[in-house]
Amino acid sequence: MTNELKFESPSFIKRIKGMLGVDFYRLFHTPMFYIFLAISAIIPAMVLGMTSIENPQGIMEPLYTNTWQIIAADKPLYVVNSIAEYANMNMVFIFGGIMVSIFIGHDYKSGYVKQLFTTHAKKQDYMISKSLVGAFSMACMCITYLLGGTIAGLLVGADMSVSVISLICAVAGKMVMSLGWASLYTFLNIIFRRYFGISIASSFFFGTGILIIGIGAIVGDSASFLLNAFLYGSSVNACLSSNGLSVLLCLMVSVGWALIYNVLGTLILSKCDVY
Repeated sequence: MTNELKFESPSFIKRIKGMLGVDFYRLFHTPMFYIFLAISAIIPAMVLGMTSIENPQGIMEPLYTNTWQIIAADKPLYVVNSIAEYANMNMVFIFGGIMVSIFIGHDYKSGYVKQLFTTHAKKQDYMISKSLVGAFSMACMCITYLLGGTIAGLLVGADMSVSVISLICAVAGKMVMSLGWASLYTFLNIIFRRYFGISIASSFFFGTGILIIGIGAIVGDSASFLLNAFLYGSSVNACLSSNGLSVLLCLMVSVGWALIYNVLGTLILSKCDVY
């Protein structure tokens, strides 16, 4: 038994390293990755600097009064009350979903998958590699989003006051959720692998959280807490009142998502024609 374990473990690590090497090489050598990084930086700058809302007196006021509201909501949101509470770093998960769809869609369109599974039989390796590369991409988008929002706040003179620890926890919570979101998107793209348009639409739909927001508006705050705690990836808990426990919850949910969707995706790849 000991010898068998010693043989299998390095084999798995070697396979994953090889596949990750190929996927990261492709990621770093495609303009798509850098375009999405730029989009993630430009969007918060545009939203913070160019959006306004009419107050009861009919006067237009900035949608955000504090720079960090573009990064995260002030408190956990189980029901969204305004667009200002919703339009924050969670938008990265929408961009990331579209990028994962394009990345995997190219695998099937180019014939890479056919070549891969002819020489590389382990379907879970494909799921793991795509989930990790997608998670890395979204984590990078979170960083450029933070930079873009910060620079925009300084340029427009928005309030910069914030609890630094809570801000760090909010950003960390959203970054660790990247693994869960990437696993979900990889799973969706395996399901709709023959329908590129549907795979992008499904990634966009689930990334917006419209489904959970709609249900939450009907069932109320108490039931919405349970919905958001897992179905929306606990991303709502990564807010400007976050602490270490919030980050831990996001990490636990993210890993849970990754395990569930990687197992389900592997089962689909194992039982269906992948070409």
